[in-house]
Amino acid sequence: MKFEDAMRLAQQRGFFFKSAESYPNSPAGFWEYGPLGVSMRNKFVELWRREVVKRDGMLEIDGAQILPKGVFEASGHLSGFTDPFVKCGNCGSVFRPDKLIEEKSKRPVPEKLTDGEYDELMQKEGVKCTKCGSKLSGTGRFNMMFRVGVGPQQEEAYLRPETCQSIFVDFPLLFKTQRVKLPIGVAQVGKSFRNEIAPRQGLLRLRELNQAEVEVFFNPKKIDGKRFERAEEVVLNFVAPDGKKTTATVVGAVEQGLVPNALVGYYLALVNSFYARAGLPPDRVRFRMLAEEDRAFYSLGAFDLEVELSVGWVELVACNYRGDYDLSRHSRISGTDFSVDDEGEKVVPHIFELSLGVDRSLYALLETSMAVDGERRTLRLKPYLAPRTTGVFPLVNKDGLPELAEKIERSLKEDFDSFYDDSGSIGRRYARADEAGVPVCITVDYDSLKDNSVTLRSRDTSGQERVQISDLRGVIAGAISFPRLLLEG
Repeated sequence: MKFEDAMRLAQQRGFFFKSAESYPNSPAGFWEYGPLGVSMRNKFVELWRREVVKRDGMLEIDGAQILPKGVFEASGHLSGFTDPFVKCGNCGSVFRPDKLIEEKSKRPVPEKLTDGEYDELMQKEGVKCTKCGSKLSGTGRFNMMFRVGVGPQQEEAYLRPETCQSIFVDFPLLFKTQRVKLPIGVAQVGKSFRNEIAPRQGLLRLRELNQAEVEVFFNPKKIDGKRFERAEEVVLNFVAPDGKKTTATVVGAVEQGLVPNALVGYYLALVNSFYARAGLPPDRVRFRMLAEEDRAFYSLGAFDLEVELSVGWVELVACNYRGDYDLSRHSRISGTDFSVDDEGEKVVPHIFELSLGVDRSLYALLETSMAVDGERRTLRLKPYLAPRTTGVFPLVNKDGLPELAEKIERSLKEDFDSFYDDSGSIGRRYARADEAGVPVCITVDYDSLKDNSVTLRSRDTSGQERVQISDLRGVIAGAISFPRLLLEG
């Protein structure tokens, strides 16, 4: 399915849509979730909590969205959280030169080029303004932080550009009060804010975004353990900076030096297995190994979990081995000791990060789940991620069928995301449900009045079977149940 088709379906069915679209000058990069989108997002986050956070025994916090200036001085955001931009001297349009160059050359652009190198590449590739066709030059830098003033004195603070910083600054208190031991993961899901230069492509690049973050704190001298053995045979796809592709088990990836250690391999396997559970096709998921020049100066290893979509390979999760940089910086700037006791050894923990983009992930699941057969579109989401579990339809709007159908739907609401629909032909109602990803539909007909049975229709096969009304709960629960996690073998 093409990007435009997936976006059209999402907006038609109320998954998501542009914020304040009725106002012509609404800024780009802000999107809102409709009823189906909210339900799907909540279920996706709960799946992440279950299969990543709870399965690994992590702690979860909910930090503030506004943090003081000092936090971002320590993190480096105030000085280094910038993107390149170029402004057309003719029409005034603003662009990211790296994106324009990539679109023109069909090749990735290194992330650490100088402004002059961007200008040289734009000239070499013949990059021009997409609005008026003028030549572009004069690349500059733009800090993407949203500044806010707190209180009547307008004390300087910022909306967080990522959810990890509150995890870092809260770590000493969490370690002490929760009585945990290394290694320990701390997770958070919530909003982040980035003043993107040229946001586009719907949920793929936003100014207000949802993240699900995991920061794993560990002693680099003690990284092996039985917990990590569960992932040894999980198969991962890698692509090196030079484009070379490799498929290896976790244990093989460690032995070949593709990943720094067994802990990193385990968490790559965990997030890879989570996306398989969520429904992304495994052959369209890979870990892109970032070259040293594309990594932060403190990074000891970085991988982007990417999925292949109609617009190309899209990053869903940034997986970074951050060393002890973050805790050491916060310790120095704040004056607080961030070291902890690890079985008698005082250590500033190292950090491995899984920074997951929720919005991008939801779009990826929509696009990769859509099946098109002529004019018929079916959203084959995993049943446990489907925004609505079941629809209940009377065959006709008379003779007591609507009353029985409404009674059944009300009883199912207690356990499932059910809805009632009596508008249009039964075929058209099935089609609408398929487009919304509803796994099973229930039709109440004249036989239902005689023998208390209904027709249960499958979204994916269009197959139908008769089910007793008294058995509906068990049948539906079985249809949307979770399979075993891949790490369980």
